[in-house]
Amino acid sequence: MQVQGHLLLLALILLAATAEAGKNKKEKAKKDGSECEDWRWGPCVPNSKDCGLGYREGTCKDESRKLKCKIPCNWKKKFGADCKYKFESWGGCSTQTGMKTRSGILKKALYNAQCEEIVYVTKPCSSKIKSKSKGQSVPTTP
Repeated sequence: MQVQGHLLLLALILLAATAEAGKNKKEKAKKDGSECEDWRWGPCVPNSKDCGLGYREGTCKDESRKLKCKIPCNWKKKFGADCKYKFESWGGCSTQTGMKTRSGILKKALYNAQCEEIVYVTKPCSSKIKSKSKGQSVPTTP
């Protein structure tokens, strides 16, 4: 009987401590957070070269902040890393230009980025000719 009483008391103490810890986290977030809701964020500026870790600056009324950000090094698109697009499949190869094209429709603009609604990208056509003869046997005549 005493063991159950001790276990119940221990459970109540742990529950109270957990609730207090959660309360402190919420209060800390309110102190660190800003009351301002109209933040204007600039582009991600890499620390060196044109990709990698960097920062973006934001302003809201009298306040300013810097956030860490990252531009992937394989991201060389002219429309920027803060504009996310849903792309169609690649179109056919143009015999005149030797290029194929596809379009993307804006899906999401991060950090209030100014993004184009529709973008077009091109790439050179593949010079490889895909053959579908793999795994097929050629019939022989007797």
